[in-house]
Amino acid sequence: MTKQIGIPVGVRAHPAVTVGLSALFVACWSSGFIGAKLGAGDAEVTTVLMWRFLPLALVLLPVAWFSARRRATMPTSRTLARQAVIGVLSQSGYLLTVYWAIGIGVNTGTTALVDGIQPLVAAALLGPLLGVAVSGRQWIGLVLGLGGVAIVTAADAGSDSAAPWWSYAIPFVGMLSLVAATFVEQRSPAAVSPLRGLAIHCSTSAIVFTMLALAGGHATPPGDIAFWRAMVWLVVLSTFGGYGLYWILLRRVGVTRVNTLMFLIAPVTAVWGAVMFGESFTVVTALGLAVGIAAVTVVTAAPGVGRSRPSGAQRGVRGPRAAAGVAGSSRSTAPHRNTPRTASC
Repeated sequence: MTKQIGIPVGVRAHPAVTVGLSALFVACWSSGFIGAKLGAGDAEVTTVLMWRFLPLALVLLPVAWFSARRRATMPTSRTLARQAVIGVLSQSGYLLTVYWAIGIGVNTGTTALVDGIQPLVAAALLGPLLGVAVSGRQWIGLVLGLGGVAIVTAADAGSDSAAPWWSYAIPFVGMLSLVAATFVEQRSPAAVSPLRGLAIHCSTSAIVFTMLALAGGHATPPGDIAFWRAMVWLVVLSTFGGYGLYWILLRRVGVTRVNTLMFLIAPVTAVWGAVMFGESFTVVTALGLAVGIAAVTVVTAAPGVGRSRPSGAQRGVRGPRAAAGVAGSSRSTAPHRNTPRTASC
């Protein structure tokens, strides 16, 4: 039985708080693309990514380990391996392409908009495989959002960009890496806590990017203070702010609404890039922003978004896991879990 992606059963969200958290989430997630450009101006891509993830791994691994020991819930080797694969796809592969594209001149807004269409691509390609359905009105909103980010793309590509034509294909490779990570995550037979998942993903990325930086002779960070300001920006705003608010909003408003907010990230990043870096922002770009806002309105106003329909197996489950409806199924009901799209740090 398929089920609609909606708000988890039993979660009540205060509108004013939800709006504020949503706005902060969009700002923090957008800050990742801005931070990528800040770091790219002072060092190689692998250097930036290595020093972004090494401090995160050093902080998160001990915290996650002590938390697991205290609760006597150490992950199995199979769970660790699966989460490592998700980390490689959702962070290492995705962020490497994002930083590479921005480093060779692709506008931050253009790169962000490719990330913004990932939920639509995932729903279209993976929905039939995972038994997840989206309502007709929600599809209208998602397609409308796709149109908004396409408008922003046309405006950026038509500007006097120094990036070569082939560089615009690089972010699509990263987006497909996110889609693959989504599939692996949603096929996982066991739920993993956000803290544990973040620790494994960041540690995996730290290893990958350290090896790449050492191989290329770019492991030594620059002495410029601007580089370290960019690292603080990426760790605090992009990782803890963006990733943390992502999980908070999932519990408050559901997967579809959070994914729809992704359509706002591209135009917001385009405005931010124009103000901070002088990137092009035209009337056409503004039109894309308006269409993105309209997409959010259509999806969030859709009737029936307020609850998830439990599967036949889940209706027989008792207790808080059944009421939550998010990543709480047992192994036998894993294919019906309302698992979110994979989030990158």
